[in-house]
Order: sequence, then C-alpha cells, then structure tokens
Amino acid sequence: MLKYKRLIIALSIIPQIIFLKVLVNFPNLVESVYSHGIYIWISKAMRYAFGWLPFSVGDILYTLLGLYIVRWLFSNRKRIIKDSKQWFLDVLSAVSVGYFAFHLLWAFNYYRLPLHKSLNINHDYTTEELVDLTKQLIGKTNSLQLQLAAHDSTKVVIPYSKSEILKMIPEGYDKLSQEFPYLAYQPRSIKRSLYSIPLTYMGFSGYLNPFTNEAQVDGLIPSFKFPTTGSHEVAHQLGYAAENEANFIGSMAAMHHPNVYFNYSGFAFALRHCLHETFKRDQELYKELVSQVNEGIIYNYKEVQDFWDNYQNPTEPLFKATYNNFLKSNNQAGGMESYSYVVALLVNYHKNHPID
Repeated sequence: MLKYKRLIIALSIIPQIIFLKVLVNFPNLVESVYSHGIYIWISKAMRYAFGWLPFSVGDILYTLLGLYIVRWLFSNRKRIIKDSKQWFLDVLSAVSVGYFAFHLLWAFNYYRLPLHKSLNINHDYTTEELVDLTKQLIGKTNSLQLQLAAHDSTKVVIPYSKSEILKMIPEGYDKLSQEFPYLAYQPRSIKRSLYSIPLTYMGFSGYLNPFTNEAQVDGLIPSFKFPTTGSHEVAHQLGYAAENEANFIGSMAAMHHPNVYFNYSGFAFALRHCLHETFKRDQELYKELVSQVNEGIIYNYKEVQDFWDNYQNPTEPLFKATYNNFLKSNNQAGGMESYSYVVALLVNYHKNHPID
C-alpha cells in the first residue's frame, strides 16, 4: 500500500504540469480567485507567523533541508544501484510535493493577468514617449540629488542603517495603497538574508522565500539600492511574481515614499531603466540624454556597478542562466531581461500621472 501511495504522489507531478499548461489560458481566473483571493490569506497568515521574528526562518529551513538532503543521499547511496526504481520514486515524490507547495503558496501568481491589463494601460510606447519620460525623470532625479548632496558631482549617501531602511520600506506602500488599495502591506515581513554572501556571488540582490513568505534582501548591497530592492521584494510578497512587474511596483513604492532618500533611489532606478532602453533604440540620443544627468547620480550608478564587479566569478552566469530558464518555464517569456516591459509600464502610467 505504501509503495502505491508513493507511486501516486510521484506521478502526480504529471497532472500538475498539465494543469499549469491549461491554467496559462485563464489569467482572469487566476487574478480573481487566487491572486486577489486565496493568496491574500496565505500570504498574510505566513507573514503573521514569521514576520515578527528578527531572523530569516526561511533561510534556516533551507539550511536544515540542505543538511537533510545530504544526509538522506549519503544514507541511501547504495540504493541507487540496488533499488534504483524505489530510490527514484522517493526522490520524485519529494519533488512532486515541493512543486505542489511552491505553486499553492505563491507561484500561481506567475499565471495572473499582466499588470498593464490590471492598470488598464498600454503595453507598448514610442521612442518619443520614452524620451519625454526620460527627460522628466532626469529633471526630477537631478533635483533630488541636488537636494541631498553638497554638489551636483557628489553621490548621494543614505544616512540610515540598512536595518532602518528595511523598517521604513512599508511606508512607501502605505502611500501607494491610497491609489491602489490592493497594494496595502500589512503585516510586514522583510529581512536581511542569512545567505547574503552566497546571494552576492550568485549575482542576486534579494529573493522571496515562497514557503515562509519572507522578503529577503542581500545585506551586502550598497545602501543606495536598499529602498528599491526591498520594495521590489515586497511586491513579490504581494503576489506580483514577474520580475519586471515587481521592478515597476517597487520603484513606484520608493517614488511615493514620504522620505526623500527613498524618492531619490526610486527615481534613479526608473531613470536607469529608461536610459538603458534609450541606448538600445538610439545610442546618439542616449549620449545626449545621459549628458544631462548630474554627475553625482552617475557616481551612485557606478557605486552599484563596482560592487557587483568586485563579486564577479565563473559561477554567476550559470546561476543567472538557471534562474532565467526557470522564469521562462513559469510563464515569463522575457526571463530576467525584461527592461522594455518595465519601461512600458513606467511610460504609460506616467502619461496620466506626469512627474512633478
């Protein structure tokens, strides 16, 4: 009887995969039933359970799971040859259960309605519209930089500790939720990852643990990136699984934040994406626009680039390629490189909401 149960659990991964292939055709159903229904209760329950703890429960669980897997593989190493069929079923059963939990607890959000449809805005834009927004962002970011730094050639230094920045992040969502009530963020559960060093070497600035719903931020990244990175991970917590959508929402939360340092981080983040897209379309136009950006902002960008350059290693491209393929297999055709869609959201949103 136990063997049959194990076989059923192991083979259940097949109907799960088929179900997801069908589900991709029903984004409105996912949006209404799961993302704005079941998931809200799951997410809040886990944040109430783990958010109050000062350390990452998810990282500890991953550590214990890793140790258990190593121990299990060592203890069952002889079964690979002697009882390979049952050994394989044991492994597939565990994978099947994990796959089910992953989707139920969070990953069905990959199949929800695209954000531009939820916002009722276009998903494409002209170069002229891109340039118009980029100029608005340059003016706003330059103004904020001059407000926060001694000179236009001085980089902005955020005067808060990283722990303080994490505690401040929900305030941006408090403001943003006045326009978009479904972005209300309570309770909070955002923490520095215990695995910050491995995350950095893998090239990631944060992640959401889908099994504990804790937003994890790489504690080593420059403080300048903390407001937008933390806000990005909160967007994942709120059910926006796509990286490009989380980038848009995270930058919006920082731009709406009552703190001016958060505003600077958010506007500089949006500006960098628009400049990147301009470069792809017209390099001469890019040079003209970037020449208008205060040198201090460029130094902040360079600070981040220098940080990542210091941690470059041969394994980083492998981890990023793996994650990129993971995203593509979960209904994210653009993978990690989806700048144009982030910019599309920024451009089309700000058509109706010009930057002051």
